[in-house]
Amino acid sequence: MDAITVPALAAFVATLSLAILTPGPAIIACTRAAAAMGRQAALRYALGLAFGASLWCLASLFGLSLLFRLVPQLFVVLKVAGGLYLIYVAVKMWRHAHDPLPASAVIGGPGFRAGMALNLSNPKPALFYGAILLSLFPRLHGVAGPALVYAVALACELTFYVAVNALMSTAPVRRRYFALKSTIDRTAGALIGALGLLLIVRH
Repeated sequence: MDAITVPALAAFVATLSLAILTPGPAIIACTRAAAAMGRQAALRYALGLAFGASLWCLASLFGLSLLFRLVPQLFVVLKVAGGLYLIYVAVKMWRHAHDPLPASAVIGGPGFRAGMALNLSNPKPALFYGAILLSLFPRLHGVAGPALVYAVALACELTFYVAVNALMSTAPVRRRYFALKSTIDRTAGALIGALGLLLIVRH
């Protein structure tokens, strides 16, 4: 615990918050799900996104980012696989943009596992967490220190994804979404597909 200071934790939270809010596939998907299904129905998806992102922090604490540096081919494989998954999600969103939402989507919709899968499809957070952990907590060891860092990361991820879910599921936002569903879905699909393609071509 002596390797963790309050200023370092504050810097960790601030940097992580900015990274989460940077437009990416998870924020786009969380926004669309909340507007389409409402706060309660989309909450499990938002929680899955948060836990999926936090797992990259856990993996970095166990040295996965170091493994990526030692075996860069592994990172390339994960990036290509993740990019293909994002493109698959994007194609589904594009193809079904004109379809009305089925009753099952409003009641349950994509759940916890779908949210985790989307955020685990992008290995870039592993390198982000690895870099920030090395710079802010260079002497992190034992169990208590990593556990505290992971708890802070998870709390941060949960706070932001739950907040996005609550904000984007308000009545005015949902009315706007249903009025422009096909346009919004195709725009979201195009953005997620482009991010997936970038993962593949920029390896």
